[in-house]
Amino acid sequence: MKNIQNFDRELFDIIKKEENRQQNNIELIASENFVSKAILEAAGSVLTNKYAEGYPGRRYYGGCKFIDEAEQLAIDRAKQLFGADHANVQPHSGSSANLGVYFALMNPFDKVLAMNLNEGGHLTHGSKVSISGTYFNFVHYGVDKETELINYDDVYKIALAEKPKIVLAGASAYSRKIDFKKFKEIADEVGAIFMVDMAHIAGLVAAGLHQNPVEYADIVTSTSHKTLRGPRGAFILSTKEYAQKINKAIFPGTQGGPLEHIIAAKAICFKEAMTDEFKEYQKQVLKNAKKLAEVLSKRGIRLVSGGTDNHLILADVSSVGLTGKEAEYMLDEVNITVNKNTIPNETKSPMVTSGIRLGTPAMTTRGMKEYEMEQIGNLICDVLLNKKENNEIIKEVKYLTSKYPLY
Repeated sequence: MKNIQNFDRELFDIIKKEENRQQNNIELIASENFVSKAILEAAGSVLTNKYAEGYPGRRYYGGCKFIDEAEQLAIDRAKQLFGADHANVQPHSGSSANLGVYFALMNPFDKVLAMNLNEGGHLTHGSKVSISGTYFNFVHYGVDKETELINYDDVYKIALAEKPKIVLAGASAYSRKIDFKKFKEIADEVGAIFMVDMAHIAGLVAAGLHQNPVEYADIVTSTSHKTLRGPRGAFILSTKEYAQKINKAIFPGTQGGPLEHIIAAKAICFKEAMTDEFKEYQKQVLKNAKKLAEVLSKRGIRLVSGGTDNHLILADVSSVGLTGKEAEYMLDEVNITVNKNTIPNETKSPMVTSGIRLGTPAMTTRGMKEYEMEQIGNLICDVLLNKKENNEIIKEVKYLTSKYPLY
């Protein structure tokens, strides 16, 4: 970063501080990951200079010959990776992708059935503070009060009573596998379009470790970061039937010029996800999550639903007398990064919460395995249960992170 250093020392110093934080922290936010050097290079390439409103072969600007080739490569790889008829790789974020689908398929105040935010859903699944919950009529399903799992019979009953235009499956804080086949049967029964938001599990799906929603859904949205380990951005997969509507809804409907440098980085991400190395990586993500969950549970922290089938863990820290806000702060003080999170039957506000969410994709990318996850789990418990001094834990965290450099 010599050019930044020479021209803008103030910003250079900030970037270096963040680089040091990433290197020296144990990163357990379930929606974060570390991209490859190739993806970093694409994201910082000359493709950022080009305006390219429209789609390959149909642009509003000249000079897009090579941009078209790059975007088409990303489209083709996304389709191949997930077995989709159609792919739109232009959405800037998962929120943009979901909004584009709603805009494509619904009129204001049309009804959608989706997962409740407090019980595992996402803001864009109809939260009242989101545009999704303001312009459209969302009704929600949650999880069973006893098992804390999705009860598909309950989902069916709600769908039957509400007759939504879209049935939406997918979550941001649900640690178990989702049965898309059952959701498809429910959507078909009530005559609804079936949509899946697979942002969190896309990497697991790509590696064949989770049921592929593309086999069942009319439309699938996803981010390209998280488990997929690509740049920050998103994409939409759909059947041929909805391809034109989706494209129009993204451009010109809800976005202008696409970020072609990020789309190029997505193309690399999709290629990486086709490798054997990536499949092995995803298997390790699951092994690491199970080991981390096992340690937390043994040390007395209650896990929502009792454990995990995927990359994330939802821990009820009220079981050890803490709020999620307190636990997040305590761990941040020793360079362990998590996020506070609501849990089923939540009694506290979203800014306080009773839980924390943890995930293993980022530290697995750095090479950590079950042995390190056991150490990390014990460090977390030592902090939350006040078993060790912070300075001692910080030293152990630094030793762990130094063994597995970021780049």
